[in-house]
Amino acid sequence: MKEKVNVTGVPETMVQTLYARAKETRKKNAKINDEIAVELVKKLDYDFSKADKDNAMTYGVIARTIVLDRMVEQYLEKHANTAVVNIACGLDTRCYRMEGKYLRWYNVDLPEAMKIRKQFLTETGPVYQITKSAMDDSYVDDIDYHGENVLVIIEGLTMYLYEKDIKKMFSIIEKSFQEVTVMVETMSPFVVKHVKEKSIEGSNAKFTWGVKNGKELQRIISEFSVQQEVSLVEGMKELMPIYHVIGKIPTVRNISNKIIVMEKHG
Repeated sequence: MKEKVNVTGVPETMVQTLYARAKETRKKNAKINDEIAVELVKKLDYDFSKADKDNAMTYGVIARTIVLDRMVEQYLEKHANTAVVNIACGLDTRCYRMEGKYLRWYNVDLPEAMKIRKQFLTETGPVYQITKSAMDDSYVDDIDYHGENVLVIIEGLTMYLYEKDIKKMFSIIEKSFQEVTVMVETMSPFVVKHVKEKSIEGSNAKFTWGVKNGKELQRIISEFSVQQEVSLVEGMKELMPIYHVIGKIPTVRNISNKIIVMEKHG
């Protein structure tokens, strides 16, 4: 029995990114393995035809998954006993792929997104669900925090926000945790202005914010310092070998989404 999902706007993007991960997993020489995504897609009553045709979105999602999985895994191997806060989690399944590598994992998202997540994924400790906006200070009250190391992941969200939201979100993180590392995905201002993803346009979610690089982001959120910047070109190289060549072109690197690693020390 398939379950109907009704979502529009930004939460709808979570169903499309889920589909992209499932589609890649089913390929013969898949670059990621997300069996849970495959299972979920089978259960969803949703028209995936737009997502199916949108190769740019699909490649972007897979490149991002490759890069972030690697970064998160390396981080967790270096820092034992980390509490992970996954903001705007949607139907993200990284908490299962990283099983056993963290202390606790908190998936945070808006009520309409969480309603769908809870329909398909029943989570029990050490994975927890928090049904709140990342701009709502009170979501941290649901996090069991005793000064442990905290890693915050913000994937596929900032491009739909405004600068004031970004400031608010980071200020909550900064006030709530002594030592914290944030891995945040950002889009270039050029892409925000000029590029439309077919499957996203259909869902009324619009790109609204971008930042050129970590230095520029640090200007907006000065309590954090930039540790690292990884272009999603790194993930594209694994999907399309041509990126080993075109990925060297500064313009290509600059307009690719990036994962920027920001750190705040107590």
